[in-house]
Amino acid sequence: MPDGAWACQRRKRPVELFQYLPEVLSGWNLVILIVGTVVGLLLGATPGLSPTMAVALLIPFTFQMDTSSGLILLGVIYTATVAGGAVTAILVNIPGSPANIATMLDGHPMAKSGRATEALHYCFISSGIGGVIGVLVLIFFTPLLADFALGFGPSELFWIAILGITVIGSLGGTTVLKGLLAGAVGIWISLIGFNPVAGTERFMFTDHLQGGVTIIPALIGLFAIPQVFQMVEDARRGRGGKTFGMEHRPLWASIVYNLSRVRALGIGSVVGVLVGLIPGAGGQIAGLIAYDQNKKFSRNPEAYGKGEPDGVIASETSNSSMVGASLVPMLSLGIPGSPTAAVLLGGLLIQGLFPGPDLFTQHASVAWTFMGALLVSQVLMMVFGLYISRFSRYVIQIPKQHMAAAVAILAVFGTYSVQNSTSDVIIMMTMGCAMYFAMRFGFGPGPVVLGIILGPIAETNLLQGQMLGQAMDGTFQYFFTGGVNLLLIFLCVLSIGYSVAAEFKVRARQRRQSTGRTVEVES
Repeated sequence: MPDGAWACQRRKRPVELFQYLPEVLSGWNLVILIVGTVVGLLLGATPGLSPTMAVALLIPFTFQMDTSSGLILLGVIYTATVAGGAVTAILVNIPGSPANIATMLDGHPMAKSGRATEALHYCFISSGIGGVIGVLVLIFFTPLLADFALGFGPSELFWIAILGITVIGSLGGTTVLKGLLAGAVGIWISLIGFNPVAGTERFMFTDHLQGGVTIIPALIGLFAIPQVFQMVEDARRGRGGKTFGMEHRPLWASIVYNLSRVRALGIGSVVGVLVGLIPGAGGQIAGLIAYDQNKKFSRNPEAYGKGEPDGVIASETSNSSMVGASLVPMLSLGIPGSPTAAVLLGGLLIQGLFPGPDLFTQHASVAWTFMGALLVSQVLMMVFGLYISRFSRYVIQIPKQHMAAAVAILAVFGTYSVQNSTSDVIIMMTMGCAMYFAMRFGFGPGPVVLGIILGPIAETNLLQGQMLGQAMDGTFQYFFTGGVNLLLIFLCVLSIGYSVAAEFKVRARQRRQSTGRTVEVES
């Protein structure tokens, strides 16, 4: 369809959306929305069941549904699982999916300090706001942003991965150096397996590593297993009661505070939309970059990691706004903006629908019903999420030794269910044991996971860029020229410099405070 036809469709979008909204709220579709939201929240809160896996598991159930209902089910599951993963991230310090890693960094410290209800409120309110923004971007700006997404080739995607890697130093560990070292270990782990181009073996010193280290075993092992050991240790020392208390936080107070955090909401929304438009990036990158950028703009960056609400708000706004934006290149160009969107694209093709401008003309009822359902699902997700958070007190009342056993069983089940592989379970346990001891020396699991996520993205696009560069003006010219490349390189340098400067600033402040205390004691 020519550009003029795209422009005509863009002008008709608000009218068509309201035209098909009654169909979204019709009997059967409304039941799917409600049940799908609740099921998605529960699946998201289960460690190991990522949004991608949840959508893939439910695709067979859509074969006997009509096209609109099947897509509504997949879309609402996608939305709800991204938000639901924050429940275990906040309460148990285990992210339900990679998209919730950044939420855990401040969400769990808030819970441990007796602010679990407050953290859950911020999680679902921010997710609802970010989700609505992402879907509105999908509805009104699909043609314009689809052209933007096409402008990202291997060189731009490589520098985006490098930009994500520069965030590593500020995400975990007691120092930037330890954060970078942990991230380097994560990148090394991501290289285990076969070279994607040459097909040669790399670091495969046991048969269990033939398939490499995938993200779900790594995620569960690095976060869940150290937590299990810590719970067992606390129980043996006589601290086996409930994990922490749940305060009675008025919902209206959380809503007012959340809406007042304009910077966190703004950064989270912008980062989520931009990352969602980039093919293959995903919510984990959106959440981590939004968290890091919000921390860099904060007047009190040292509060992050200790229970800062803005950390939860920024990360949850970002990973939810990414959902709608990731469907922009998928619906208009057939290029998924996230791994889950790629699975959703498969469900679209199975139904006999093909992305592109014709989707909004020949199959307008299906397209607009689907997007209207996504908009309604954001509101339902927020409402049901806030309601479910009221029952979270029953989770934390479980004694630690029983919670440790339950988490260990879920960890093994979640890891094994990905590929039905005992090797994944062995890898998960090995990485968990290693991280338990590494944490005692000031290393954090966040940088390792980010390295595992970004390593393959950086390597694949580097290799593709090298081949393209050799066929054009040269590899150096391909990676170091162009406005977008230069901007991303500048942001990488700025990110590293800011992280180092921020650490020196914090250390100087700590020295002044310790000197002041020493003077007071002597006087």
